[in-house]
Amino acid sequence: MAVLVGTQPTSQGDEQMTGISRRRAALALAGVTSLAVTTITAGTTAGAASPIAAERAADVTATGLDPAALQKAIDIQPNDHLAGVVARVRQGTGRWAGQAPDSVTGKPIPLNAHFRVGSISKTFVATIALQLGAEHVIDLDHTIQSYLPGLLPDQYQPITIRQLLNMTSGLPSPGEGAPAETVDQVIAHRGDYQTLDQLIQGTLRPEDRPWPGPHFAPGTEQSYNTLNYRIVADLIEKRTGHSYADELATRILRPLRLTQTFPDVSPAGRVRPMPRPYLHGYVPDSKGTLVDVSQQAGDDSGIISTPGDIDRFFTGLFGGELLRPAQWREMVTVPDVAYADPSDCVIGPDKGKACYALGLERIRLSNGTTLWGKTGHDLGYAGAFFRTSTGSGDGDRRIFYAVAQTSLSGGTPPTAPRLAGAMGMPLS
Repeated sequence: MAVLVGTQPTSQGDEQMTGISRRRAALALAGVTSLAVTTITAGTTAGAASPIAAERAADVTATGLDPAALQKAIDIQPNDHLAGVVARVRQGTGRWAGQAPDSVTGKPIPLNAHFRVGSISKTFVATIALQLGAEHVIDLDHTIQSYLPGLLPDQYQPITIRQLLNMTSGLPSPGEGAPAETVDQVIAHRGDYQTLDQLIQGTLRPEDRPWPGPHFAPGTEQSYNTLNYRIVADLIEKRTGHSYADELATRILRPLRLTQTFPDVSPAGRVRPMPRPYLHGYVPDSKGTLVDVSQQAGDDSGIISTPGDIDRFFTGLFGGELLRPAQWREMVTVPDVAYADPSDCVIGPDKGKACYALGLERIRLSNGTTLWGKTGHDLGYAGAFFRTSTGSGDGDRRIFYAVAQTSLSGGTPPTAPRLAGAMGMPLS
């Protein structure tokens, strides 16, 4: 995904939306119920899970934030193909949070509702890999073939762990070459679970079609690909002897006290019920009937979280709580190569160049602003977190949104450019 404006589906959507991910399941939302807003000022505890109906609007105390413009940005328009929004922004010490209610049920959405984060989970994977690098458990410049012999077919050149993390491996994408699924098939199979090994080998050695080959020589171009991170998550398990979920809890969730963040899948491989309260995601079936797809299987590296926990994670990451300075420099290093096609990395003066570092995305806007963060998609969901600095200072601007989608497009929700524009960061 490009930051806020990508076109590629990510995470679970790579498999579930193959062949139909670029087709809009058109559904005009006729009418939206009244909207509510709250403002969080400095010194207030953000992320309380109380219903939005119980919140009261308050004045923004910091200059530069326009609550009316921010609320207008997240209001659901008739052709947005959305069924709910939660958002929060910061500028200096000023903080604002708002929501647009579930347009299917008409119910308000709590400001700290759980949602499926999609490929925001890649930032967690990269953080753990870099921690293991600092501990000399993984060397990012060693090849995956040296660590996991036989994982890749012999036709692939040596690929380093760094090339997996910065999307320059040239590996094929999940589901490549598979026949397109109908929307009803996507809905019916949303609860299917596969292990990391099954997902990896189902991409590299599919049983029902020719094995796909490399797209380009490793390190020569960049192309966003979820397979890279499934391989890294698998490597984390093999090198530590622990499940990815255990490493996630030990290295990130417990140290940062992310008590509302959970793996997509339980240790037994069962679909984890969405913790309440949660943002409901929907997909229209072949008859145009919206189906609630909130309950679905992810993969072993997927995550369910809340706006408050995602904010806390990125605050801790950017503030030096998770990585040493040397590893942080590695994380924010974008390779000096071209992006492989026009589908991504298309904003600002760096258009056409690589825009992904290790688990993060960098976007330089035409007005001189640089954004760092990550987007994510799952079936029925989209979300993003971005900020304008890579340090722990309070003067930067931050944007978070999570939306419930009502289409299979996998594209950027209209909320994203509107919210960025309201913060003085036009996506151009």
